[in-house]
Parts: sequence; structure tokens; C-alpha cells
Amino acid sequence: MSRRLLIATFAVSLIAQTPPPPPQPPAAPAAPRPPRPTPPTRDPHTPGYVAATELPDGTNPSATADGNFIIGPTHNPAPEATVQEGVPQGTVSTFDMLSTDSKIYPGIAREPNTFGTADPNNPAKLIVTTSHPAPYTRHVSVYVPKQYVPGTAAPFIIGADGPDKLLFTVLDNLIAAHKVPAMIAISIGNGSGDAQGSERGLEYDTMSGLYAEWVESEVLPLVEKQYNVKLTKNPDGRATMGGSSGGSCALIMAWYHPELYHRVLTYSGTYVNQQWPSNPETPGGAWEFHEKLIPNSKRKPIRLWMEVGDRDLYSPNIMKDNMHDWVVANENMARVLAAKKYHYQFVFAKNAGHTDRAVKQQTLPEALEYLWQGYK
Repeated sequence: MSRRLLIATFAVSLIAQTPPPPPQPPAAPAAPRPPRPTPPTRDPHTPGYVAATELPDGTNPSATADGNFIIGPTHNPAPEATVQEGVPQGTVSTFDMLSTDSKIYPGIAREPNTFGTADPNNPAKLIVTTSHPAPYTRHVSVYVPKQYVPGTAAPFIIGADGPDKLLFTVLDNLIAAHKVPAMIAISIGNGSGDAQGSERGLEYDTMSGLYAEWVESEVLPLVEKQYNVKLTKNPDGRATMGGSSGGSCALIMAWYHPELYHRVLTYSGTYVNQQWPSNPETPGGAWEFHEKLIPNSKRKPIRLWMEVGDRDLYSPNIMKDNMHDWVVANENMARVLAAKKYHYQFVFAKNAGHTDRAVKQQTLPEALEYLWQGYK
């Protein structure tokens, strides 16, 4: 059975009606989620980290430069991060999607105040017994720039954990300045929860093409129909973005479907071991990107902008699998991307936490400019 079909079958099977099983002794509840430890502050010049160019405080890398850069510790919003007088503003509309209408994601949830237990035979595998079928309603926000010409096929960007109001403001300003193409932005809310056993975790942390296929089959047709827009089929005109697991999801979409997406932007990408259910093809979840997938695969037509903070997550948790350090994961990503000669820009931000809002306000305009380099 293919991995895509396996995940779809798993989600659907959770809601299937089955005869009641014979009485069983009550199962031990999953352990409460352990408190997240305070992350240490990492030095970007730590031995083993990638060599990087340290920039003057308050500045960003050039939007045309590949490679590794260090910014901070001061993070002031870029001018494009605020509404500018006289700049045409796009329209933002929001609609809801119900789990009952989805053929791919009918909905799951993990019981509150539970997490899971490490497999005693495999520390990289988390056993979750408290995940069950659950409905959800997600919000999808659609930004259409003032410059969009009805009937034309527009480039677009898919964002996770929407709505992302900062993205819409930045696009207004960059499009008006002709620094990026006049693109549509589709900011998709997750299906609720977080991490293993949740709907968000199932959507974002699963190493397969399923989420991209869900977007293609269930989201984009609604956007085109409801807002009278046409979305390009050219993968060079399609981008993905997100933070944390939404960031790893953005790369997952392009990695498994490079015929759909060529451009990826991530903040504090969760290139760590969060996948559930476990998959023997990628036992380390998104950690496999830098461990095996990118090093052992032919270079794909993907352009990537990525960021991590010096106080980004470090969560050894109950799994003790050595695959839950966000800084190390992103450093490893930069190393393997360089080795395979990808076009990428990696920003290590000083004085910054996980998906740091101030860092995003400072860097998002430059990141989007970098992301869309070479688009014609």
C-alpha cells in the first residue's frame, strides 16, 4: 500500500463504524505532555555549525544572495511590514472548511492533557493511545492583490497556520514596489491541535504528498470558484510557507510534489522527528530531510529560504531520540542544501525564539524577495 493511501486510510478508518469489541481491561492513559524545557541560547559559531556571514545589527542579507547569514540581536519591523499610505491594498476574504466535507482529512484529535509514551524498543517512535476521530472547522483566508487582472493565471503562495495578516501587508507593499509578482496568497488554518495524535500534526508532520494533494483537490478549486480567480499551474509560480511544523510542511509539499511547487519559505522549520503514525520509510520524520533524503536524492528544482533563532526549540522530551533540536536540524539543513548546490538562504537570528514574531517582521519582505528571484 502506498504511503499516501496508508495515511488516508488511517484517517478514514478512525471514523469507521465497527461492532463493539468484547470487554477489555481499561488501557493505561497516555502520559501528560511533558513541560517544554527552556531552550539554551546557541552560539552561531559553535563548532559543527555552518560557516555564516555575520551582518551588522539590524540588517538583512541581500535578496539575491545564496548562503548562510547571521542577523540580530535587534529586530525592528521592516517598512514593508506596516501599512503604507498610498499603496493599493488587496482584498482579504475568509471562508470555512468543515471536516465532514473532506475526503482526505475527516478529523482526529488527541485527548487534552495527554501526550504519548516512547516505544521501549524504539526511542524514535511515540505510542499515542488517546487519539480519536474528532470534527473540526478550519478558516481559509484569501488575499487578492489590487493589481490582479481577472481571467489571468496568477502566481500564488500557500501559507500554513493562517490567517497571516503580516503576509498580506507585506505583499501589498512589495507588489506595489514591483519587488515580487502580483500574487494571490492562500492562508490555510490547520485542523486543530498540535504534535503527534492531533489533526495539525497529521497534516503538517506526515512525510508524504498527501497534504499537497489535499490542497490541490479540496482547497484550490474552492478558491478559484468563490473568488473568481485563476491560479497558475506552473510550479515556478507556486510557493509554500510556514513556521514550525507549518514550515516543514511547506518543504514536504514541494519535496513530494516538485511538479506543483518550486519555492519554499520557513521560519523555525520543524525538521525534527514529529511524524505520527510512524513510517518505516522515514522513521525519523522530517529529520530524514537532512539525514538521508536530500543528501541521497538528485537535486530538485526547489528554492528555499529558511530561518532559525538562537533560542529556538530544544526538546529532548520522553523520546530521547536525539532528533528534537530545532537549531541543529536547521543547521544540518543548510549544510546538506549547500552540498547539493541548492539555491537557498539560511538566516540564523540572534536574540530570537521559536517562530519569533519580531524576526518575521524584520525579515519577511527580504525573504519573499529572495524566494521569488528568477520568476518571469
